[in-house]
Amino acid sequence: MRTIRWLLAAVALAAPAAAQDHVLQRLESSPRHHEWVEVKAGDRTIHSFVAFPEVSEKATAVVVIHENRGLTDWVRSVADQLAEAGYIAIAPDLLSGMAPGGGRTKDFATSDAAREGIGQLKQEDTTAALHAVADYVAKLPAASGKVAVAGYCWGGGQTFRFATQRSDLAAAFVFYGAFPHTREELAAIQAPVYGFYGGDDARINATIPGSEALMKELGKTFEPVIYEGAGHGFLRAGEEATASEANRKAREQAWTRWREILAAL
Repeated sequence: MRTIRWLLAAVALAAPAAAQDHVLQRLESSPRHHEWVEVKAGDRTIHSFVAFPEVSEKATAVVVIHENRGLTDWVRSVADQLAEAGYIAIAPDLLSGMAPGGGRTKDFATSDAAREGIGQLKQEDTTAALHAVADYVAKLPAASGKVAVAGYCWGGGQTFRFATQRSDLAAAFVFYGAFPHTREELAAIQAPVYGFYGGDDARINATIPGSEALMKELGKTFEPVIYEGAGHGFLRAGEEATASEANRKAREQAWTRWREILAAL
């Protein structure tokens, strides 16, 4: 009996790592150029992952804002997929300096500890870091100067919020995220906002009607799409080997829509 329990425990511990094997394989086998850069934001240094496309012309850049577990390999793989589609992608580690010893996401002992670190962030520091990263990527020699922003879960809420703070964004792509906005905040938005939501995510989806009505009243562009049967985090869950059919389909449809909008910017 103890042997069986030990085997079950070992399988449970191995499953998360195995589920992410494809992520590391994508990153390690990618032909595209990746690099880590340090972006100064006041007295903070924001460690950021950059993926470059293989294109002949200057490219639009996308700031990729991570989930509440920090800058994971999956988020870096999203940046690589954006580069594969022809865009410069920069994914800042907004937990830079927050881990033990002044480290970043990789220096937290567990993902739960990283979530706790997210809770310690000051909003003004996060916004300042995003401005610094957007400024940095816009000035890269290979960049066209056009910058969009995208984020997931916690990062989706930060994406919506950042659209209220930066007037020169080309677009904002909110993946299953929300933030407690005010009318005044939404009135400041200049970029079109595109939402991607799972049908089985009532907590987040409850915020959509109010945002949609107010954005329409203010004459702003907000186009939310709800993917039937998909859950929260479907862009990540939908690429796993054990993905539900609804999550897999939602991921494919969301990526198609996202690429089409980016191409039209």
